[in-house]
Amino acid sequence: MKRLSFPPALSTLLAACTPTGTRALRAGNKAPDFTAQAALGGKVYTYSLADALKHGPVVLYFYPAAFTTGCTLEAHDFAAAIDRYKTLGASVIGVSRDDIATLQRFSVSECRGRFPVAADPDGSITQAYGAVMPLVGKVANRVSYVIAPDGTLLYRYASLLPGKHVANTLHALEQRQGQQFGR
Repeated sequence: MKRLSFPPALSTLLAACTPTGTRALRAGNKAPDFTAQAALGGKVYTYSLADALKHGPVVLYFYPAAFTTGCTLEAHDFAAAIDRYKTLGASVIGVSRDDIATLQRFSVSECRGRFPVAADPDGSITQAYGAVMPLVGKVANRVSYVIAPDGTLLYRYASLLPGKHVANTLHALEQRQGQQFGR
């Protein structure tokens, strides 16, 4: 297993930085549309954000590299929470700069066939979302977005530490649901 880990102080600094030429997206921005090769349970298909948004909100999360310690933990967390996302009407998609063959294996073993992961080998999706790893550049930063069905970004969370991405995106979806129903 590849290891990509940073001390907490460096993780915080890296997550706060945005590399030159990219712009971090914020809540209220329009989510860049994309289509990409993705794998779900080892099967490759074409994922379309626009099509996914027709069925409800989308949690889009970027991660540095398949099969690294933090990314494996994060994939397990998202897989374990998929039923909660579905209850809130949302779907999940992970994106990394890995190739599709690597993601086919990752989608089975670490995502446990519960949600798709998309390949962004040229970094165009990562770049469009301002999710490029500062100082490294060739990998995605660990950033999670909640996107409303109209394509508006509702929430953004960036931290190299994988532990709070699921809890924070679920909380953002619960808040959205509460606002829809006047709670």
